[in-house]
Amino acid sequence: MKKLIILSTLALVAMVFTSINTTAQNTTATTQVNINLSDVISIDPGSAADGSTVEFNYNTAADYNSTQTKKVPKSLIVTSTKSFDVNVKANGANFEKGSDFIPVNVLTIKPVTGGTTTMTGTPSNVVLSTSDQKLIAGADLGSSLVLDLEYVIPQAKSSSSDILGKPAGTYTQKVTYTATAL
Repeated sequence: MKKLIILSTLALVAMVFTSINTTAQNTTATTQVNINLSDVISIDPGSAADGSTVEFNYNTAADYNSTQTKKVPKSLIVTSTKSFDVNVKANGANFEKGSDFIPVNVLTIKPVTGGTTTMTGTPSNVVLSTSDQKLIAGADLGSSLVLDLEYVIPQAKSSSSDILGKPAGTYTQKVTYTATAL
């Protein structure tokens, strides 16, 4: 009987310790989550202006006597964590073919509103030069903001000595777009 009381007591003590251990277990955990941000401004690789070519063809008298406009959808696609400006400039003073040239100011670049354009800000038409000029001022921050552009050679330029009288061939010049955070 004494053995039975001792065993009963030990069993009761074991149950008490087991229940204390069970209730003393940790049933919650806490994890810290960090979100690390960096300022970003990027002209996305899907932009048409990234490596594309805009072609103006002057094959007939009518071509030289009219304004030519080339609309390029999704010319620039910008992602920026801050408001920004978009500038444009020519990489040289002239469209060149060997030693022959046409001044870059024959070309006007115009931001297009509507269409696929989702970029905000104040648009400006730019007569191309080697100086950085604002194409869009104060665009709102955002992701994958689209800007369609029109490239225009006005009739006043195509029917002037800037283009008339030049040897036939392809005249080229690079145009650089820069997005700058404000």
